Amino acid sequence: MIVADERVAHFVSGSLNAGFCPPWTAMGIERGGAIVAGVVFNCFEGPDVHVSAAGTGWTRAFLREVGRYVFDTLGCQRMTMVTESEAVAGLALRLGGLIEGRMRNHFGAGRDGVLIGILRDDWRYGIGLKSRRD
Repeated sequence: MIVADERVAHFVSGSLNAGFCPPWTAMGIERGGAIVAGVVFNCFEGPDVHVSAAGTGWTRAFLREVGRYVFDTLGCQRMTMVTESEAVAGLALRLGGLIEGRMRNHFGAGRDGVLIGILRDDWRYGIGLKSRRD
């Protein structure tokens, strides 16, 4: 079940050992009453929004909803992810992202962040988005 509440932000924050400054929005996957995966959208800048992700069990339906929210609801041209996780980077690349750089010590001393951008036109689950129909 897809949920959008504060539990998702707590899950992502705890999983990444990072805090999020408001305003933010969160969307996640709930199974058996527990959040198992989620994303937090923050640093909305009009054409771009930062996306932080954690968890497992991503579904196509969930990924489509992420795209609809970012590209249709917010009207962004891109989403930006920064991660030190190879698994998250791999997921972002499979979704149409490109590695755009490395942020040295972004997560602390010796913990670099990989900067990944996903454009509206490259979003793997973009078929059916309002932006594709217009």
